[in-house]
Amino acid sequence: MSSTESSTYEGFTAEERAAMKEHAQEQKKAARRRSRADKAAQDMRDVLAKIAEMQHPDRLLAERVHAIITTSAPALAPRLWYGMPAYALDGKIVCHFQPAAKFQTRYAMLGFSDQANLDGGTMWPAAFALTEVTAEVEARISALVKQAVS
Repeated sequence: MSSTESSTYEGFTAEERAAMKEHAQEQKKAARRRSRADKAAQDMRDVLAKIAEMQHPDRLLAERVHAIITTSAPALAPRLWYGMPAYALDGKIVCHFQPAAKFQTRYAMLGFSDQANLDGGTMWPAAFALTEVTAEVEARISALVKQAVS
């Protein structure tokens, strides 16, 4: 096998395909909802159910991150995004929690989209690895989500 053959694109991983299928199901489900209140309530139930499905330690991290975000930035609406808990403002994803098990990574991540007001100079972090939610981490997450929606 030549070096060009070994570096060719081989398609999406099984985890990526599963995330895309989840996203398509989320979109279909959202289209069937009748009212905005029904949608918000169902979105919250979907996020909590997805968190409950997670294995330890992802579940513990997701529960804490969810509590911090919903308390610190109540304007953010919880919803699923590619099968992950996410938080939107005016229908646009601002941040999301990616469990380590989702894509078989070493650690969970808290990611921010380009909708988040986190700009700082010419380069800034848009995702943070999470291994534990300490008081210091909780304060940092709270400050980040508050800034993200400011």
